[in-house]
Amino acid sequence: MSPPSSRLQTKPVITCLKTCLILYSFIFWVTGVILLAVGVWGKVSLEAYFSLASQSTNAPYVLIGTGATVVIFGLFGCFATCRGSPWMLKMYAMFLVVVFVAELVAGISGFLFRHEIKDVLGGAYRDAMKNYNATDLKSIAVNTIQRTFHCCGDQLFSDWNKTRYFIQGHGIPTSCCKENIVCSTEKLKDLDKAREVVYAVGCFSLFTNSMESNLGIIAGISFGIAFFQLIGVFLSCCLSRYITNNQYEMV
Repeated sequence: MSPPSSRLQTKPVITCLKTCLILYSFIFWVTGVILLAVGVWGKVSLEAYFSLASQSTNAPYVLIGTGATVVIFGLFGCFATCRGSPWMLKMYAMFLVVVFVAELVAGISGFLFRHEIKDVLGGAYRDAMKNYNATDLKSIAVNTIQRTFHCCGDQLFSDWNKTRYFIQGHGIPTSCCKENIVCSTEKLKDLDKAREVVYAVGCFSLFTNSMESNLGIIAGISFGIAFFQLIGVFLSCCLSRYITNNQYEMV
């Protein structure tokens, strides 16, 4: 057992570590809330786009699940720190390592397979346009995307000229119409006239250009959050070691 003087000297160190770890756990909890919010936003806002694929994406659910888990363990980290339990602190550190590895793998995978994701989404959107009938689920998803992103067609609004819906005499869908403009059936059936009333920019190019332009920022934030876990691992292990070595207990 350490002499009383040694224990008195380490007491401020432990107090400092506990303060830093509680602050870290709170920030970690906030990141969980952000992930949870982003997951819910993705489920509500982007589900229509991903629903065009033959298989629904699990990305929003992964974010929601990860966010909820981080929120729970963020609270657990605060409790473990206040309790001063070495085994709880070690468990918290192990969880942070798992989160670090998972976020690192997810970030690298998303960066490496971004072109494949674009190809899948592009193929799904073009297929939905080709078989558009204004009533099925994929057609409704196309309408939602065009209204949400203020776009029309795949690359250009004129892409609708090659679809079965346009050839059958229905023209361009009304979801392509600009805001506060009434599109007549006559104009939607004529590409030259439709140019004045519909969005000229294609949906897929608009979406992917926005995604690529922000890819560097997103990757930087993702890796930053991932390496942020290492700070918690270091603090948790140091605090656990100090408490164990000096038989320090909170009263």
